[in-house]
Amino acid sequence: MTEVKLAVLGGSGAGKSALAVRFLTRRFIGEYASNAECIYTKHLCLDGRQIHLEIYDPCSQPQRGKLSLTDELHWADGFIIVYDISDRASFAFAKALLYRIRESHIGACKKMVESSVFLVGNKQDLCHMREVGWDEGQKLAMDNKCQFCELSAAEHYQEVVAMFMKVLRNITSNFKVKEKRRPSGSKSMAKLINNVFGKRRKSV
Repeated sequence: MTEVKLAVLGGSGAGKSALAVRFLTRRFIGEYASNAECIYTKHLCLDGRQIHLEIYDPCSQPQRGKLSLTDELHWADGFIIVYDISDRASFAFAKALLYRIRESHIGACKKMVESSVFLVGNKQDLCHMREVGWDEGQKLAMDNKCQFCELSAAEHYQEVVAMFMKVLRNITSNFKVKEKRRPSGSKSMAKLINNVFGKRRKSV
């Protein structure tokens, strides 16, 4: 069985928890406690391959101040960066998250590859309140060499599933290219990160 670790990141109110739960359970829940972090776990079959998926859903991150993401960069195999199309501040925060991930590629941590990052403009059902254009999201994704889509966690279940499946296929393809997912010396780091993030786990 292949293990895949996916971090869903975004500013407060962007809908990252709603997006993850929509994919995992088909249900849409509009409001979540912003002070709790958890890891959702799910077994699924992808193109005939058994996948043990872990999705890290952090508590709402401050949209001001310096972003660290050190733990997430070491832990995750891929990232979904979420913003709210009706909230320009959340778009600016997504831009900062992408910059931090790209910065890690240039620096010492070269674990991530381009196709393992996906930018998502959420709340397309609020198009009448739009503050961020589709072309702005597309340009940000192109500038950071990642994939992009707009959708609504509230209304577009099939599009949510398609987006997650595309991310998972990209990640598992990268595993095949790398042959080894992590060097043996990283096992202790993985254990440490799991201890940090493992406070609340939910199987779905």
